[in-house]
Amino acid sequence: MSAVTQYTELFRGHRAMIDANGAGPLNLLRDEACRVLEKHPLPAKGAEDYQDTDLDAMLAPDFGLNLDKIEIPQGVLAGSLRKFAREYPDLVGKYYGKAAGLENPIVALDTMFAQDGLFLYVPRGVRLERPVQLVNILSNLHPLMAVRRVLVALEEGAEAKILVCDHTQRDGVQFMDLQTVELFVADGARLDYYELEESSRETSRLSALYLRQGADSCVTVDGITLFNGESRNEYFCDFEGEGASLRLYGMSIGDESRKVSTYSRINHAVPRCQSDELFKYAVDDNARADFTGRIHVAPGAVKTEAYQSNRSLVGSDSSKVFSKPQLEIYNDDVKCSHGCAIGQLDPMQMFYMRTRGLPEADARLLLRQAFMADVIDAVGIDSLRDRLRLLVERRFAGADTACSSCRGGENLCAEQCG
Repeated sequence: MSAVTQYTELFRGHRAMIDANGAGPLNLLRDEACRVLEKHPLPAKGAEDYQDTDLDAMLAPDFGLNLDKIEIPQGVLAGSLRKFAREYPDLVGKYYGKAAGLENPIVALDTMFAQDGLFLYVPRGVRLERPVQLVNILSNLHPLMAVRRVLVALEEGAEAKILVCDHTQRDGVQFMDLQTVELFVADGARLDYYELEESSRETSRLSALYLRQGADSCVTVDGITLFNGESRNEYFCDFEGEGASLRLYGMSIGDESRKVSTYSRINHAVPRCQSDELFKYAVDDNARADFTGRIHVAPGAVKTEAYQSNRSLVGSDSSKVFSKPQLEIYNDDVKCSHGCAIGQLDPMQMFYMRTRGLPEADARLLLRQAFMADVIDAVGIDSLRDRLRLLVERRFAGADTACSSCRGGENLCAEQCG
């Protein structure tokens, strides 16, 4: 089947759907365009004006087409925080600033200057079939601070998945990425929230995320740093209803002189809630990483289950990792644990793989990939999980730039999210 034939057949088989998502003037010319493509073969490579362009080869891959435009369910608000704050001031005011405390200097600075951001509101019982993605691209000729808010509110029984991607398009310019995130997840609601940082050596990031969970809600928060300059990510998670569960995961890969710092505080204030916290670092050269995490279990929070772990790979004598996991428990009827592990690749595992014929570089790559596997496996978006495996492999293999497609201004990540 030729490249053109697959598209003309696709067109004829889905004509009604295409017209339904189009409009009068757009639809009038479709039949004529199809007839032209069927009648005239594509110009061959080497033909006049196509000296080095092979159209048939370029169109041969089985590209997907978003023909059936997905409508946002009724009642869902997704888009500009500024726009919705003007149109629905009472709704935005119900949540804005209600979780993030101004005593945090990151929040205070952000609150002074924030003018826009993302607002996602999902009403009761509504389930978003597709992930929502926010792509932030920093590009400027002079040093720039980008200030934004992310405000997400899921009512009872609602479901959503969100991916936030940070990219720096221009190297050699200093950027500050400043954000405050507020997540409100009501009773029985489910939220997956992922952050992927692929910035530059000159980019700094200050992020404070606040989460409030209702009864029987289920939340996954996963923060991934592949490329950065210096990053500090803070997480403040509060259980406000019984039977809720949280997975708070994260990973960072650092080399050269990159730095990443994580602070987390999970408050178990009500009974029968579960939290599973896992952060992993892999540092090399002169990179630095630190983790400070605290789980607080209140006196009345019986049947709490809380687990906290920070594990790190150190690849050089000059790279450093600092870890301080903490439990603060005021109840005997709980299951809680915490710990940290900092070390290098297992020499016995390296020896075993070398005896099986693998070069040292390949053995190191496989072991480092395997080290990060459980954080990646926790991602609940299939296409994003597959993409992350590739990105982590490229990063450990020595890639020194972030995703070129995203940094070039194209939304490749959106394709990966479905």
